Amino acid sequence: MNKLLKMSKKKFYVIYIIFDMFFVGVGMGVPFFCILLGFPVGWYIAKQTALNEKDVSTILNEILKYSLYTVIFSFILMLCIWVPLSTILLDPGADFANTGIPMILYDPKISFIGWMILMIFISPFLQLLTTVFASNVALWRLFKKDDSIDG
Repeated sequence: MNKLLKMSKKKFYVIYIIFDMFFVGVGMGVPFFCILLGFPVGWYIAKQTALNEKDVSTILNEILKYSLYTVIFSFILMLCIWVPLSTILLDPGADFANTGIPMILYDPKISFIGWMILMIFISPFLQLLTTVFASNVALWRLFKKDDSIDG
């Protein structure tokens, strides 16, 4: 376990990029598994940062910074996947009902726009939330363990 926590950040993010691209492919462009990947990534960021830093403010800043790095990569992946498909919004004769996008709203065009917003913007934000949440839970458990030793 300590070997994993002492891994360099560059090596960790190379591994993260490979896993993130794999999970986007497994989800066929839907980043559900990438959102779930936020949990172990958040745990790792919190444990690795707490191992190197002692100031809580610095730890929280590092967690947010590295969580944003992971989300930016996922956001770029979503842009690469979904923006080319969104060009059919410019086609006045486009058939939105047969694009393969789930009809989550009443109108096919509105459903298409909602799906694009969900995939490009909301999914990376959910990944950020899972990463930060897992980091905070890991920190809470770590500091709770430290308090029980002192008391």
